[in-house]
Amino acid sequence: MKFEYPFTIEPDGPNDHLVKFIDIEEAFTRGETIEECIFNAEEVLTAVLECRLEDGKEIPEPSESDSPYKVAPSVAVQSALLIRQARKGKTLAEFARAMNTSWPVAQKLENPKHYPTLRQLEKAINALGKRLVLTVVD
Repeated sequence: MKFEYPFTIEPDGPNDHLVKFIDIEEAFTRGETIEECIFNAEEVLTAVLECRLEDGKEIPEPSESDSPYKVAPSVAVQSALLIRQARKGKTLAEFARAMNTSWPVAQKLENPKHYPTLRQLEKAINALGKRLVLTVVD
């Protein structure tokens, strides 16, 4: 799954633009240039999704939008989201047993402040009956 969230950029003064995410109401920021808006959008998206993950709140999937602007959160947040999404329907204890590891180790994989290794991520995804595929985009 791609975690690229669409957003809009609207002029808000002579040298100011307002950035608003379509799917996440509390995610918004500002910037003087389009480039600054895109940079700030990635930063605020990462921060908001980290908070939602830590608080156990729902995280909407990115909507299909014709907006020309989309960004993804940090890799750590994306990996936590991938594990969380793949684990749907399984408890953390079931997930840990499938990985043949402890509950705290399994829980750590859904922590956006933890950077799992590729080996850990692949093992977790495989334990959930899924396959990890990596992609590089421009």
